Amino acid sequence: MIPRLWKVTMRADYINPFISSLINTFETMLGCTLTRGQLYLKTPETRLHDVSGIIGLSGQAQGTVVLSLDKNVALQATTTMLMCETTELNTDVVDAVGELTNMVAGSAKALLTDYKLSISLPGVIKGAGHEVCFPSDVTPICVPFTCPWGDLKIEVGLAEVRALVPGAAAPAMAMA
Repeated sequence: MIPRLWKVTMRADYINPFISSLINTFETMLGCTLTRGQLYLKTPETRLHDVSGIIGLSGQAQGTVVLSLDKNVALQATTTMLMCETTELNTDVVDAVGELTNMVAGSAKALLTDYKLSISLPGVIKGAGHEVCFPSDVTPICVPFTCPWGDLKIEVGLAEVRALVPGAAAPAMAMA
């Protein structure tokens, strides 16, 4: 019988590839310099900005990465990517935020080769103050940034996979 898998607590060293990927993506793709704030652990009170891209990661580590942007950051990023002014949160913004999230996760994945990660297709959530819930056994690390366009942050909840006793169930991720 194949043992079921279970995630363990988040390690701080998982976050660095995502930080560098986000900074590099914004600089190279958008010509936008980010200033990093102090990282912190996500709490139940932690809320996200207006638009968030979400990607699942699986392999020898599993988890989720969330790229969350203030409305103005999402609009300016879309305008820059499409070379066409964007003034409302529309499908172009959803696509652009999904693509930015995909670029950040893909670049970080390349830096985490030991974990043989696969990334899912990105999902995007719109709405001020939304929350993405992670499994109870993973406390995501949040890293806020500022840029000339406004605020953004990245949340990473990633844990190395461990084998468990057969029949044990792993918790599901929920979104609120």
